[in-house]
Amino acid sequence: MPGQSGWSRGWDTTGLDGAVVAMVQSESEASPRTVLVTGATGLLGSHVAERLVARGAAVRALVRQGSRTEFLDSLGVEVVRGDLTNPRDCDAATAGVAQLYHCAAKVGDWGTWPEFQRGCMDATRTLAEAAGRAGVERFLHISSTSAYGHPADRERPVDETEPLGQNIWFMDYYTRSKVDCERILWDLADRSGLPLTIIRPSWLFGERDRTTIPRFLREFGRRRVLVLGKGDNPLSAVYAGVVAEAAILAAHDPGSRGEAYNITNQGPITQREFLDLIADALQVPRVRRHIPYRVAYGGGFLMEMQGRLLRQQRPPRVTRYGAWLLGRYLAYSTEKARARLGWQPSIGYRESIERTIRWFREPSADPVGRT
Repeated sequence: MPGQSGWSRGWDTTGLDGAVVAMVQSESEASPRTVLVTGATGLLGSHVAERLVARGAAVRALVRQGSRTEFLDSLGVEVVRGDLTNPRDCDAATAGVAQLYHCAAKVGDWGTWPEFQRGCMDATRTLAEAAGRAGVERFLHISSTSAYGHPADRERPVDETEPLGQNIWFMDYYTRSKVDCERILWDLADRSGLPLTIIRPSWLFGERDRTTIPRFLREFGRRRVLVLGKGDNPLSAVYAGVVAEAAILAAHDPGSRGEAYNITNQGPITQREFLDLIADALQVPRVRRHIPYRVAYGGGFLMEMQGRLLRQQRPPRVTRYGAWLLGRYLAYSTEKARARLGWQPSIGYRESIERTIRWFREPSADPVGRT
């Protein structure tokens, strides 16, 4: 049953007796199977690769030409360079692969639709078709809770039975790309038997983050962070390491083929509590100033429209999506993953935030490359 053995719990040897540890290690060493990770130079992909290597897997990473791979090299990961939209590159990368963790995508809520089309939908379809030709045993796709669209605020958490693509906003390319990627993959699973499992994380943070924490560091440094509304709304933010652990559990669970799992939190936390933990880790004053949510959302919309008219390459300081992530009254249920996989976050918010901030403050801290 899922979650009952050391293997299905992510090979966590903590608390296991010596015989069990030896058995798990000998099994992985006796028959290492190649595992492919895309997006391994990014936030979540690097955490997935790190945990797979720690568990004795032979990890291969498909990265772009020119990507920096120092972190992957330090792990002993086999690096293959290529383009996710090139069938030949994907065929070469998937050859002999038992499991595939597709973490690569165009990240963030800013960009043109052609960029999202190529970096998300085209790349996902090409890779999935190559995985089918290679006979990959499990295709683990990292999606997002954004695939649900923007459900209305409510008390009841969103679970995996919720329909995809609700209330997609005008020019909300990121959300639209997440919906379309899932639809492509579910269609391939139905038509060609793609052995698909999907993980839907929420707002990610952690070491090697190039989206969330760098913005917070900049905004906290300039004392421009504001609490949206009262700050008592549930926040769906999750450390990349615990998402990686859930992904590995799901990929190794035979019953998870054809299933999707929300992995969105490390326990209940409010917007204010999350901001307080970041301030404490940075050793700066906690945020006391508030702004109404609707004002922040409206300001984000105006900044986005101005940015698009001026064809700005960098995202505006405030976006609708950023305001929504921080100020919405909405949560996502993780009960399915807890019940079926035996998944439990291995680290709490305080420790994971402190670990993340500490990494960014190290002189050697540097993003690991482009996904």
